[in-house]
Amino acid sequence: MESDPVMDDDEAIARSLTGDLAAYEALVTRYSTLAHRTAVMLGAGDEAQDVVQEAFVKAFRHLGTFRRDAPFRPWLLRIVANETHNLTRSRGRRSELVLRLGTTAGTAAADDPEGDPEGAAVAADRRARLLAAMRDLPDREHQAVVCRYFLQLSEAETAQVLGWPVGTVKSSTHRGLARLREVVGNELA
Repeated sequence: MESDPVMDDDEAIARSLTGDLAAYEALVTRYSTLAHRTAVMLGAGDEAQDVVQEAFVKAFRHLGTFRRDAPFRPWLLRIVANETHNLTRSRGRRSELVLRLGTTAGTAAADDPEGDPEGAAVAADRRARLLAAMRDLPDREHQAVVCRYFLQLSEAETAQVLGWPVGTVKSSTHRGLARLREVVGNELA
């Protein structure tokens, strides 16, 4: 069967359940970058690719248990989060947060050597302080802030990905942002 480049998640899931591997490949292609970024930001570090691969294998194996009336993205990211948690727990230590800020919007001017050197230095300092503050957040607050602001998930999606009640997501996000503001200042407001 030939893969349809505009196939939505529901169709890809339905076709995958019938054994159409090209349809599942469409899901893998669509969500690989987000799954990788999630694994990295939740602590997988250099092992993020292994976590993502294992998550996609588990998702495929358990696709039959996926609730068809629910969105696929948070379900998959919950698997990625669980695999990352398993990895970090088995390592027995907390991994360092690695952000690829060079690919995010708004950093092009700071990375331009011909641009404003003072602006680049201020932006680099701001990023360094933010990253250090993120590393120092307690785990729950760190995970909530990563999901809400770096991965741009809604509160409901974050709750689903992390397996927490929405109220816990709200309070952890609020406390995490308050701690970041104390360290970095009102630049985050």
